[in-house]
Amino acid sequence: MVVMTELGEFLRSRRSQLTPADVGLTRWGDRRRVPGLRREEVAQLAGVSVTYYTRLEQGQSRNASDAVLDALARVLLLTDDEQSHLRTLARPARTIRRPARPERVRRGTALVLDAVRDAPALILGLRTEILAWNRLGHALIAPHLGFDAPSRPGPERPTMGRLLVLDPHTRGIYVHWRRKLEDLVSYLRLASGQHPDDEALTSLIGELCVKSEEFASMWARHRVRDCGPAVREYRHPLVGDLSLAEEVLRLPDDPGQRLVVLAAEPGSPTAERLALLASLHASTDLGDQPDDQPATTCARHLA
Repeated sequence: MVVMTELGEFLRSRRSQLTPADVGLTRWGDRRRVPGLRREEVAQLAGVSVTYYTRLEQGQSRNASDAVLDALARVLLLTDDEQSHLRTLARPARTIRRPARPERVRRGTALVLDAVRDAPALILGLRTEILAWNRLGHALIAPHLGFDAPSRPGPERPTMGRLLVLDPHTRGIYVHWRRKLEDLVSYLRLASGQHPDDEALTSLIGELCVKSEEFASMWARHRVRDCGPAVREYRHPLVGDLSLAEEVLRLPDDPGQRLVVLAAEPGSPTAERLALLASLHASTDLGDQPDDQPATTCARHLA
């Protein structure tokens, strides 16, 4: 029932952000008491009865056809990610609730991360846990946590969700922090629809909604978008401004895990500043560890 309630909230949020002009209903000139499209208008444009569409919003129908869902996606101007989210909510998979197990990084993935030496890189889990990072990833995102932080058990393991929302250092390094937060919230909306019975994910979202008004406000908008490439602007307290191309590589053998690499243009001021950041943190992060030892958390602990 929770998922179907999510379906209704998602549909209402999408129609509330459209106007009649957005969907070609230019003849509708009456004064509206509430913004957005009416249920009657959505039903008319989608070719379904008002009663049927109302039942969808109220979570009373689990048998929407592909044709109906495609029509709603067209009328509500959904993106590909939003259309996929609509189908997930309309047809929730039957799952058995199990305790969340800590995610682990495979040895091969650890070695790939270890090979990334000149760019910040990290491996994120389904719930935005930082499962591992390389030296530069640690130096950029959260050097105050200690290099071994991703290897800590349970709630002691850092998550990008908590860091981005609640940690002053991580919040401060993003020049466009709200844009990054919107990306995080949109991803968590997508993940929560795909994994409605994941108690750890639900707990994280609830915690962030309680502790952050900005997060709660964005969560209520029901924006849905998967992680994708972006250019991020950083302002690091030690080396200054950085412009990094963010690439997200999904790991098909480990569903939910992503390798995130932040690359600088070769020869650019950012590349020079990354080299300086690496030199400043190499000895601090790893102490007297020899250079031929693994330079990532996961490689060190899965060796």
